[in-house]
Amino acid sequence: MEVQAWVHNYTNDLSRSFWNHVVESLSESGVSVCQHGEDTAGPLGIILFDNINPGLLEVIGELTEGGHHRVMTVTASANLLREYEIWQLLQAGASDVLAWSNPASATQAVAARLHRWAAVERLVNSPLVQKNLVGKSRAWKGVVRRIVEIARFTDASVLILGESGTGKELAARLIHTLDARAEKRDLVILDCSSLVPELTGSEFFGHERGSFTGALSRRDGAFALANGGSLFLDEIGELPLHLQPQLLRVVQERSYKPVGGNAWHRTEFRLICATNRDLMRSAEQGDFRADLYYRLANWICRLPPLRERRDDILPLAHHFAGELRRQESPAEFDEPVRRYLLERDYPGNVRELQQLIARMCCCHVGDGPITMGDIPEDDRPSAQADQKGWQDAQLEQAIRHALALGVSLKEISRVATEMAVRIAVEEEEGNLQRAAGRLGITDRALQLRRASRRQTLSS
Repeated sequence: MEVQAWVHNYTNDLSRSFWNHVVESLSESGVSVCQHGEDTAGPLGIILFDNINPGLLEVIGELTEGGHHRVMTVTASANLLREYEIWQLLQAGASDVLAWSNPASATQAVAARLHRWAAVERLVNSPLVQKNLVGKSRAWKGVVRRIVEIARFTDASVLILGESGTGKELAARLIHTLDARAEKRDLVILDCSSLVPELTGSEFFGHERGSFTGALSRRDGAFALANGGSLFLDEIGELPLHLQPQLLRVVQERSYKPVGGNAWHRTEFRLICATNRDLMRSAEQGDFRADLYYRLANWICRLPPLRERRDDILPLAHHFAGELRRQESPAEFDEPVRRYLLERDYPGNVRELQQLIARMCCCHVGDGPITMGDIPEDDRPSAQADQKGWQDAQLEQAIRHALALGVSLKEISRVATEMAVRIAVEEEEGNLQRAAGRLGITDRALQLRRASRRQTLSS
């Protein structure tokens, strides 16, 4: 399948012959190239550069559209790249940094990455992923990309970290669903926090008839049931210490012996674990085996709490309301409710938001929007509570910090304006008309502002 990618030239002197060579080489590798800004430009891009400076770093940040686009930076000189500068480019938002000093190998490397990224983007934007892992914030989209790529293109063990209510089980189910094994079997789920101490061995290894009091028949454990499929161990941080070396052996040797049995059995499964604990710290304190931790942490996916992805609150709220009102018209939220949802704290993360929306939908009747009256009394802020606005303590702290560093009022205003523009464009996925509406300016004014900014950065 042909992949489309745009190219942005950030070089001082890019010859026409070199540009033609870039286009022809990538075209032969199944990559259709256009200039950035053309109508056919998609979410994948290449930035050609010959000098690393603050302007290039800002251009990378702008062209990635807050993480919605994946950008590769390419230079024609391998001698230009120093290790600390490569880190700078990656921290600015570049997904990879390559040198085009050897055209043949560079073309293959660039094309291979673009084909992989395109496959990941197709999955990320598929209904399967979008209906399960809802959200488009920068923090969330990066996590979803990582989950999709690990699930589809590897068979590695995955450790999912995150606070309660962040969606760890949903992520685990999606990893199993996207797993590309041809004859994949079922996903087996075992909650380590609910294990009965006397039966933990049986839950994992199974048991033979008569192996202990009450074992009236033979029973398969999780390792047998997960053979050919995936095993999801939820709350792995709660696994009893005496069982951890036994789990490590099974993970390493892919064999186990049922309780009361004499024969070893083979098992092949993909292991997915989740916890809300800091397992590394638990390992340092001796509460969790370090060797098991490193075996489980082949890949680590950290799910951010809702407070770090507040841009996703309203999309999640609409999703939950739509799920609850499938047979009715989609529920909308009036403006005061939208502000309430955005300003509210969610210590229970996405699960708490989901439960709140469920309570509001139970109170709501009719076809109109959900209003403040639909918020149950127990969920309403008290009359004495300070009403939080957008001018909160965090904003005041940021301005105090800037003033302490000697930043002028003009510079604070400039940075705040540029940040507002960037966020609006990111949240509207590059749609300048909608972004301009949110900023309270005309489309033309926004286009001129962005063009002027790019010209300043390039000069």
